[in-house]
Amino acid sequence: MADTIALSLSEVHQLALRVLTHHGLSGTHAEAIARVIVAGERDECHSHGVFRLLMCTRSLQDGKVSCHAEPKVTDRSAAIVVVDAQFGFSQLAFEIGSQHLALKARRTGIAALVINNCFHFSALWPEVESLAEQGLAALAMTPSHAWVAPAGGSRPVFGTNPMAFAWPRPGGHPYVFDFATSAVARGEIDLYRRSGRAIPPGWGIDATGAPSTDAATVLQHGAMLTFGGHKGSALSTMIELLAGPLIGDLTSMESKALDGDAGGTPCHGELILAFDPTFFSQGDARADQARAEQLFQAITDQGARLPSQRRFEARARSLAQGVRIPRALRDDVLALLR
Repeated sequence: MADTIALSLSEVHQLALRVLTHHGLSGTHAEAIARVIVAGERDECHSHGVFRLLMCTRSLQDGKVSCHAEPKVTDRSAAIVVVDAQFGFSQLAFEIGSQHLALKARRTGIAALVINNCFHFSALWPEVESLAEQGLAALAMTPSHAWVAPAGGSRPVFGTNPMAFAWPRPGGHPYVFDFATSAVARGEIDLYRRSGRAIPPGWGIDATGAPSTDAATVLQHGAMLTFGGHKGSALSTMIELLAGPLIGDLTSMESKALDGDAGGTPCHGELILAFDPTFFSQGDARADQARAEQLFQAITDQGARLPSQRRFEARARSLAQGVRIPRALRDDVLALLR
């Protein structure tokens, strides 16, 4: 264990705040980001935990992210709320906009939150999970930078283009899944690069389109691949359209061009849909919820696990014991304070 160090969740939170405010981020933005970094580390989603501070500070140093942006809310219709993040990080814009989204979903049954002009670096499950905790089903999606080649291609077109869904469950954790439409999150490949390990086959290609297991080659000269071949490619295209042109924001190729190879956080939009199961029910919401539980039980009774089950188990451990992070990562993060 000498190559790792133990931290309490409070210490992770304070470390994130120190680094972010040291690099000029306002207190309200830093708090919102620190919360999702703690959540990632707490749930053992290591590529979305403390590691993300390296990306955040790189974006702040680059000067493209507004450190003091005040998200602007526009009530577009009875079912749509739009938040202009004013080129700040997305977390604060979501926290503000989700309050309006929840109210609209309860009034109309289904509602949409559009976030424009935001820099988004985190997983999507914190967004949808927070809505499920309020009794709403939720779906979120976003593009990123063009790092991923389409099925049969060799040049990056798509982002990692994650999509997340959550379903509320009485008396327990919600049903949640969150996955990139790429074969793996880009942060995972970067963790392999940092540790000098070869990545598994099927994650990426080199500049000629040939399969590669060298993380640096895939990240710097080649392209990542979608999961499931043409199926992942089609889903990635859908996310590009719904969270890009549909909401008047950038595609992953446009986001990458805006970045100018600075290696910063992607700038684009985000689309979140919320559904009120009670509103949609034909009169017996409890019976409908029970049928949903029967579906989950049919999965688990045969030994299969539900998505996020491992994450929730990790959460229980971290809440009781704290977390451990690589010592080298801790040193890199502390170097950001010098």
